[in-house]
This record gives sequence, structure tokens and C-alpha cells, in this order.
Amino acid sequence: MSIVQVSNLSFGYEGSYQNVFENVSFQMDTDWNLGFVGRNGGGKTTFLNLLMGKYAFQGRISASTQFEYFPFLIENPESNTRALIAGLSPAAANWQIEKEVSLLKLEADVLERPFATLSGGERTKVLLASLFLRENRFLLIDEPTNHLDLEGRKAVSAYLNAKNGFIVVSHDRSFLDACVDHTLSINKANMEVQKGNFSSWWQNKVLQDQFELHEDEKLRQELRRLSIASKRNASWSNQVEKTKQKRFNKSDGMIDKGAIGHKAAKMMARSKAIETRRAAQLDAKNKLLKNLEDEEKLKLFPLDFHSSTLVELDDVSIRYGEKTVCESISLRVEAGERVALQVRNGSGKSSLLKLINGEMMDYTGNIYRNLQLIISYVPQETSGLMGSLNLYMETHQLNEKQFKIVLSQLEIPHTQFNLPMESFSLGQKKKIILARSMCEKAHLYLWDEPLNYIDIDSRMQIEALLLDYQPTMVFVEHDQAFTEKVATRIINLNGAQS
Repeated sequence: MSIVQVSNLSFGYEGSYQNVFENVSFQMDTDWNLGFVGRNGGGKTTFLNLLMGKYAFQGRISASTQFEYFPFLIENPESNTRALIAGLSPAAANWQIEKEVSLLKLEADVLERPFATLSGGERTKVLLASLFLRENRFLLIDEPTNHLDLEGRKAVSAYLNAKNGFIVVSHDRSFLDACVDHTLSINKANMEVQKGNFSSWWQNKVLQDQFELHEDEKLRQELRRLSIASKRNASWSNQVEKTKQKRFNKSDGMIDKGAIGHKAAKMMARSKAIETRRAAQLDAKNKLLKNLEDEEKLKLFPLDFHSSTLVELDDVSIRYGEKTVCESISLRVEAGERVALQVRNGSGKSSLLKLINGEMMDYTGNIYRNLQLIISYVPQETSGLMGSLNLYMETHQLNEKQFKIVLSQLEIPHTQFNLPMESFSLGQKKKIILARSMCEKAHLYLWDEPLNYIDIDSRMQIEALLLDYQPTMVFVEHDQAFTEKVATRIINLNGAQS
């Protein structure tokens, strides 16, 4: 066990108008399994790179351990996988390599295949096994779930739960709950570490936000009362002081200016005391709500369809060349349903969405889709996003004001609106595609892994959107918590439904 101490850390990219981190301090134990959460663009990967020593910064990071970063590039991907792991972890015996691979639910023959032939999920597991076979390392695992289907996520989370000594960045709440014992969060005003998994951290955050909102309202009321009292006392003091200027009155006698002055001074002192209390209350109020997320509700524009059935597939099979990716699929989508398609990666979920969207596919069977059906489609890939946002809006005939409002609500800063989309993070690119779909009026929404790279706060915003508007949709998503909340029906392409 050793401690990683972060003290007064400040860092900003060259040319940036503001720092990513400002005077951040906290500590971590290298025996902990840390979940790392925060908004897209908030600095999670930047912080991991700072731990790796990639950038100069102000402040201090003190550690007596070595850091290893995932994912990392493989120089010779054509290498045999067993030899590749042995090269990355030279102290590991063959039986240890085989044990780690087995724990990650990989087939034994994976070790004898070239690394380049493995699927994205298999590569993720192999690289993780390689890192954990190396001793005395604190692992920095950056979004390992991106290429994992639901079963793959369960296997990796169970594997990580049996280990210790890592930070894992993930936006999958169920995944984090299954494998971490502490949570490191990048908040709006600070970074902090709490004991517990994501759900316990989130519950604490909600309670803290509610407490601060309550305290803020109490302080607002107190400040209003003190402001009125302060003005009233100051007014009384001035009025009493003015009586000192009056001349002798035959009926009342000479006014005691000393007594009046004493009374005026007493009232002024009381007014100043009230102002002191008011300043203290204002200072207390200013310390509240700094980490409260100002999330506005998103909007959607689903259209009603004249028929209760929007799409029907009858005994559909899809092929790519010689390979059949899905076989004998029958599916009916009724108005108001939110259908989740589930099965392992590479089994045709994306192909089915493309077929429903009207893309040309090599398929057999029948598909019934009314020609008047308007579809809004969110593809899995974002690699085609290039050029300016203005051109993107023009191409998709989007209302500029509406589209940019949605981007802002999804926490894409206005400062990026004039930058080329190539410069956006993967999460921000996915948000662009989602924002476009949210602005489109449609009878049916087809969303292919909409949450890839999307931060947890935005996932919850999107959940709330779909539950509020209840559009008809078919979607593919490996985030278990999201699917369980949003889907009205879950279809496993191997036949099971729920």
C-alpha cells in the first residue's frame, strides 16, 4: 500500500483561456479500486496523463508507485497473442497467462491467434490481462467498456472486482458499481474522493445538492430580512439624529441632545451589527451550490403515426459476403414501444437498424415499412464528422438556435461551436449526432449505441428525455442501467424477450 498525494494541482493547455484544474488537492491509496467520473471534456484523461508525467503542471503529485495506462498501442499487432502477452509481462509464466485469460472469459484459442484478428472486446481483455500480470503497478484504465457488449462488461467488471490497485474511467453505472470501492469525481468546482461505488457516491451527491439548495433558500430569506432590518435601523438612526438640530420648544422644554445622540449611536451600532451578520450570511451562501449541475430538460419532437404498427420484420437474415450476421429475425414494432436489441457484438444488431432505416443490405425475408414513415437515425460511428457545425446544420436542415441550445444543455461549451468537428472529443461527437436526432421530428427513432463515450450526467439527461416524451424507438445499448430504465421491451436476437 502507498499513497498518491495530489497537492495544489493546476493545469491548463497552452492557448486555453482557463485551466482544466485549479488548485486541486486530494489523496488516493494504491490498494483502492477507484471509479473515475465526470463530464465529457472535464479532464479525466488529462488527469491520467498528468499522473503519467506527459505534461508540465503547477503543484505536486507525490507517488512511490509506477503508473500504467490503458489503452496502449501494440507495435506488432500481427504477433501471436500469447507471445505478445509474454513480451508485455516477461515475469509471467504460461500458466499465469492462461489463468488471466480464463478469468476474463476468453476462449483458450485466443492465445494462439494473431492479435490483429481479435475483436475489439477480445483485445481489451488481452491488454488488461497483460497489465495485471505486471507487478507493483497502479493501473490507469481509460474507458475499457467502449468495445465491450453486455456480457463482456460483466466479465471485465467481475475480473476487476477481484483485483486491486487501479483507477477506471467509465460512464457505465452498473459496471462501476460491480468493481470499484472508491469514487474519484471531477466536479464543477473541485475534485474529490469518496469511499463507495458509483451509486453510493451519486446518492451522497444528490443529498448534498438537496441540502445546499435548502440552505441556500434559508440564507436567501435571512439575507432579505437582514437587508430590511439594516435599512430600517439606519433610517431610524438618521431620523433621531435630526432631532438634535431642533431648537427649544416651549411646551416640551430643551431637547437633551446627548440622550438623542446616544440613542442614534445605539441604533447605528445595531445597524452595523446587522450588516456584519449579513456579510457573514452572504459569504456562507457563496460557498454553496458550486458543484450543482445546472441541467435543463432536453426536448424531443416525436410524431404520431397513423398506424399502430410502424415496422415489421418477417424471417429476416442479413449477410455480409459469405458471413450471415443475423438469421431468421422476426420483429414487430408498435407505436409507443422502446425496443432494446441485445446480443453479443458482431451478431447483427447494427445491421438490423440499418435495414430498418432503409439502407441497402444483402438480406432475405420480408420487411414492412410504410413509405410515409419518418425515421431519425443515430449511427454507432462518429468518424464521419468533419468540418464546421454550420455546414452540419445546413446539411441536415437543422434550426441553428434549437440545435445549439441542445448542445449547450449537453455541456458542449459555446467556445467550441466555431471549431472544426475533428477537434471534438469522441463523447462530444456523439452528442452532436444525438442533438441532431433530438431536433428532428420523427415517427421512429433508431439509436445505435447512443451512449458510447457519453458521460453519466448526460446519460441521465437522455434517460429523463425518453421517459418524458416516450417516443417509439428501437435501440442498441450496452449500458444495463439505461436499458432497464428506458426499454419497454428487450429482445435478445438469440430468441429471448423480456
